[in-house]
Amino acid sequence: MKTKMNLYAGKLLVVDLTTKKITTEPLRRDWLKEYRGSWGLALRYYWEAVSPQVDPLSPENQVVIMTGTFTGTLVPMTSRTCLVSKSPQTGTILESNIGGAFGPELKLAGYDGLILKGRAESPVYLQIIDDQVTLESAVALIGKGIFETEKLLEDAIGTPEAKCLAIGPAGENQLPYAIIGADAYRQFGRGGPGALFGSKNLKGIVCRGTGAVRVADMANFQQRVTRWKQENLLSEANAWVSTDGTPGTVDMTNELGLQPTRNFTKGVNEKAVGVNGDAVNRAKIGDRACNSCPMACGKFTRINGAEMEGPEYETLVVGGSNCDINELEPVIRFNRLCDDLGLDTISCGATISLAMEMNEAGRADHGLCFGDADEYLKIVSEIAHLSTPRGRELAQGSKRLAEKYSSTDMSMEIKGLDMAAYEPRGNYGMGLAYATSERGACHLRAFLPFHETPFDLDVMSREVAEGQNHNGIKWALGFCQFWGTLDFEIMADLLSAGLGESVTAAELATTGERIWNLSRLFNLRAGFSAKDDALPEKVMKRKLEKGPHAGRVFSQEDFETARQKYYAYRDWDENGVPSQQKLVELGLDSI
Repeated sequence: MKTKMNLYAGKLLVVDLTTKKITTEPLRRDWLKEYRGSWGLALRYYWEAVSPQVDPLSPENQVVIMTGTFTGTLVPMTSRTCLVSKSPQTGTILESNIGGAFGPELKLAGYDGLILKGRAESPVYLQIIDDQVTLESAVALIGKGIFETEKLLEDAIGTPEAKCLAIGPAGENQLPYAIIGADAYRQFGRGGPGALFGSKNLKGIVCRGTGAVRVADMANFQQRVTRWKQENLLSEANAWVSTDGTPGTVDMTNELGLQPTRNFTKGVNEKAVGVNGDAVNRAKIGDRACNSCPMACGKFTRINGAEMEGPEYETLVVGGSNCDINELEPVIRFNRLCDDLGLDTISCGATISLAMEMNEAGRADHGLCFGDADEYLKIVSEIAHLSTPRGRELAQGSKRLAEKYSSTDMSMEIKGLDMAAYEPRGNYGMGLAYATSERGACHLRAFLPFHETPFDLDVMSREVAEGQNHNGIKWALGFCQFWGTLDFEIMADLLSAGLGESVTAAELATTGERIWNLSRLFNLRAGFSAKDDALPEKVMKRKLEKGPHAGRVFSQEDFETARQKYYAYRDWDENGVPSQQKLVELGLDSI
């Protein structure tokens, strides 16, 4: 029976690692209009299959990897693919998404996504060559870094055109902030997806697809793609993606007083010139793009033999300024180590900076001091391999480290996820976005650091909710965050052309809101509530040092006002529970 459809392959790959049974199943067409793809569809499948009380690292947990609706097509900047499960780091629902080329390759192999169940008895990797899918022994790969593992998996399948997902030692050791790597420098990065693979004894996935993605009318579809690419994507507003990439943001946040420095004690780094966009451009040796992307935001850099793609803004700041490391070379080496060993650079950098501040305050001495690049680099391997007492302590993450040493007043995490590189005392919208993110202190759910009214609680509460809804559908369709001018109308026009049926902007806005509310329902059932939509003590009580916002806090009173305005805008009650009317409106009352 043919299952292929316009824009979709029409089937999922289901892998039971316990029984070694591999099957396929038709895509749930009744869910497509309500969830579309990627984040939305993966979330719906996961909701149906797993209890919110599941232990994330148990065989009973599942991992759903889903391609975007446009992934594998001509639509630019749509290579994104997402992973949905329960986070080992936070205990919340986890959505992590990745660029590169694995997602398109999976769809070209004939699958919209795959579901991983159970736990293999011994280490394995999943091999996909179109409809030939097998589990192979990965015993010989254990202990190897992500870069070497990818190369060995490509060799095993016999072609460098194969695309891989792989974990390093951190994932094998099930560290709570372990990543899954792809294309050498792309990651399912936050919340511990690497630990999920490790808990299932799955070292990686290698895929080669030779098919195609069907659309309703190729000529019309290509015309719509060309129009929006020329008229919208390749506009001045998005030009920074190609010219500077994310490193160009370093000077901007520093000027605005939003750059976390010395574990979020200061909002300005006086030495940021050593890790800013100009520093990256001086070290740049080339550009790199994801599949279907004309923007090539990735910057290959090389200094004194240290070479990699990046670092990106978050690593330059959380792994640079926030640790008082103000030279590019050690940050490049830190980034490359994390990417190869399999660690989230944000959580790793945040945990190290916390240890540095605790040392400075006399709380605990892990041999880490602000500005000491040698120990900063040495600890990364110790963390990933759990090879020293201090490495094992930092491997548990900042939340547990702070709790052990009575230093929660210094820790900058929400729901266990470390805060990204935007100072919330200088922008209340980012503080509210961090606090209400379903996976913890994530900057991507609603991105407001450059908003013109950063302290207007009415505006910020609305903008956070609307940004979250917008990104819900944007990522469901497979779009990259960096198409910043993309709106519901453009998405609806492209989707209508690809499917051959009418889709409205209003429908997509509702889909984004539905995805967000279903994520909320999962977290509520997992035991989270309004008390977890909170800011760190440091943000609310400790005045920011340096810069235009020096002396400012985001007080408990102001935060509570903002949170209640946000809840009201979403039609949630004061405890953050969606109203019955809202659930009926979104079609979620029946589930």
